[in-house]
Amino acid sequence: MNVRQGFEEELFSLKNLVLEMGTRAANALHESIEALVAQDINRALKVIDNDYKINRINQEINEKVIWLIAKQQPVASDLRRIISSIKISTDLERIGDLAVNVAKSTIRIGEKELFKPLYDIPLMAEKAATMLNQVMLAYDVQDEEKARETAELDNEIDEMYGRLIQELLEYIAQNPELTSQVTQLSFVCRDLERVGDHVTNISENIVFMVKGQLYDLNS
Repeated sequence: MNVRQGFEEELFSLKNLVLEMGTRAANALHESIEALVAQDINRALKVIDNDYKINRINQEINEKVIWLIAKQQPVASDLRRIISSIKISTDLERIGDLAVNVAKSTIRIGEKELFKPLYDIPLMAEKAATMLNQVMLAYDVQDEEKARETAELDNEIDEMYGRLIQELLEYIAQNPELTSQVTQLSFVCRDLERVGDHVTNISENIVFMVKGQLYDLNS
């Protein structure tokens, strides 16, 4: 095996770690919302317990990146792939943390009947999950256009967030006895909005990886 082939295999291994991390983050997000809708405390606790798996992969990625840079002295295009991977893994780790936040809100709400059936929050979560799945596919195939298209979906999540928060604040004003529950639901909305922001960051890093230029896709 020549040096370049060995290096490519290491880059492939790094990419697979990031993809695995993306799968676990997406699953954590899905499970946390399902736990919320069902008010399933045990399911929420499992999301929290499993977060260490995402953190462990993130640590493995960090260690591999340090080794690759120190030992392989990568050229510019390879260095972009490496740096983008570590930045993307950081955002995925944060998405995992946001899923944990949703699970904790579920636990705080408990089994007390919700003030109304949840519809908009799961819909918002579905949009965030779609973004995450699309951006990981873009990363897998280094598709700059798909990354840009994915970032644009964040506008829909931002619009939903603004509308939901306004609705929840109005409900608190009319029903102060439900302040605790409604506050936790507003935290969930905030967490989902932040998932969209982290996916947008991932999109930006994919564009950087492909193009070698930094673009602000938040506008």
